[in-house]
Amino acid sequence: MIVITGATGNVGRPLVQTLTAAGEEVRAVSRTSDSYPADLSRPESLKPALDGAKAVFLLTAAGFLANGNLADVIDVVRAAGVPRVVLLSSQGVGTGRHPKNLEDAVTESGLDWTILRPGNFASNAYQWAESIRTQRTMAAPFVDVSLPAVDPQDIADVAAAVLRDPSHTNAIYTLTGPAPISPRQQAQTIETAIGEPVHLVELSRDEARAGMLDFMPEPVVEATLAVLGTPTAEEQRVQNDITDVLGRPARTFADWVSRNIQAFQ
Repeated sequence: MIVITGATGNVGRPLVQTLTAAGEEVRAVSRTSDSYPADLSRPESLKPALDGAKAVFLLTAAGFLANGNLADVIDVVRAAGVPRVVLLSSQGVGTGRHPKNLEDAVTESGLDWTILRPGNFASNAYQWAESIRTQRTMAAPFVDVSLPAVDPQDIADVAAAVLRDPSHTNAIYTLTGPAPISPRQQAQTIETAIGEPVHLVELSRDEARAGMLDFMPEPVVEATLAVLGTPTAEEQRVQNDITDVLGRPARTFADWVSRNIQAFQ
């Protein structure tokens, strides 16, 4: 049995579906779950879901660093006798943008572990869905800076593979899309998919920062803006870990849009 935290999100939901389709018994954990409600900022709340688990997928919310301690979560997982954890981390840890303490809690746990470091999510485009749907307008900063946006379904597929296969123990995988794409190119992709023009508005850094502070902690906002505006060569580089783990190419941004087109129409 495999425990999935953050089971209602852009990665957790398809991960539960992928594992279930593969015949695995899954316990879907989230703060709003009827069956297994838990909040990682209250580690003891995870205990009921861990009974008999062979692995746990750990996904922390953006604000977890401010009010949570992953080492305490790991203590609960270890005490429950779960031998293996897979952590959804961030490419920013590898490039020095984000702190390492979440990963350190896992790698120093004494448990079998795998760490996934996705880059820019294709699903971040949901932030433009309402304005595109209602006004055919999309506002973004740094509109000509390109990053290889990764499809959350690919993250879920990799997570499912490593949760089921212990040969990935003590591995760190960086997950990116198959090609860099800028907000201007994303707007053009959405425009093509819906068959109508999309007007692109470039935000200043300060305008983007003000909007992001409504739902992200300030340190995360600053790190995110740094990646979006002045990415390093490593952050713009396409990685092959998705192909290496799954034996197929990573999905494109256009693939993601085609599957989620209703959000923009």
